[in-house]
Amino acid sequence: MDAATLTYDSLRFGEIEDFPETSEPVWILGQQFSALTEKDEILADVTSRLWLTYRKNFQPIGGTGPTSDTGWGCMLRCGQMILGQALICRHLGRERLCMPWLDFDRGACAISEEPREMNGDLEGACALAEEETALWKPLVLLIPLRLGLSDINEAYIEPLKQCFMMPQSLGVIGGKPNSAHYFIGFVGDELIFLDPHTTQPAVDPNEDGQFPDDSYHCQHPPCRMHICELDPSIAAGFFCQTEDDFDDWCAQIRKVSNCRGLPMFELVDSQPSHLITADVLNLTPDFSDSDRLERFFDSEDEEFEILSL
Repeated sequence: MDAATLTYDSLRFGEIEDFPETSEPVWILGQQFSALTEKDEILADVTSRLWLTYRKNFQPIGGTGPTSDTGWGCMLRCGQMILGQALICRHLGRERLCMPWLDFDRGACAISEEPREMNGDLEGACALAEEETALWKPLVLLIPLRLGLSDINEAYIEPLKQCFMMPQSLGVIGGKPNSAHYFIGFVGDELIFLDPHTTQPAVDPNEDGQFPDDSYHCQHPPCRMHICELDPSIAAGFFCQTEDDFDDWCAQIRKVSNCRGLPMFELVDSQPSHLITADVLNLTPDFSDSDRLERFFDSEDEEFEILSL
């Protein structure tokens, strides 16, 4: 952790300030805080988020490839952070804080809430829950957006802030050209983000599969930047555990679309007629899905790469 701290301090600590003394609310992944009375809670919440950074001295990629992703892996690390937040919401819930344990023997991750005794008919409750969710699976939505040409259009600023206020928010990945960040909230006109541009040694699990996780949680106040400095190419993430969560998210998105500013995207009840349909791609029954896509798109176009998943 010493190497990580020195790197982080030397590159970023001079740019990091404590949260401003402001009456404006601080929003982090759908939860509201007061910068005047809840600074400790803000820092605890930020520290509990997974912080994925550059790593060095890991096994060579592909056997003979790089052993570090320094300089090129920042967007991959941001993608890992937003996915990690989705997994936390899925298995632990947004309200629980996953904090680092410096004591290796205590385990890789601790939950702030102690386990509580389950009361009532557990079997019946599980059966009811399974019946209610049989037609629904937890949903992660990642929505790529372009909010301007070279700079963010100010008409999108308020709708973007609204996204961080939704309980389904997973944050936003984006940043500046050639420099990706994981944005988790805002205060005033400043975005709050975790910066992956710190190189730390790779961590290997022990024989029990556990590993010290303190280097996966940022121990410093989070970085901030003015929202107008944001590159217009972003991806907004949302997590809907249940169908009710999804319905609530749809209602909030429609409400935001009717407020001031421009909607970043729109929801429709059915696929517009001008978009391609499955029938367009279904050239013959003998073609695989990738063959159909290659026929529809020019596979020699450098902007597209056809993947078979």
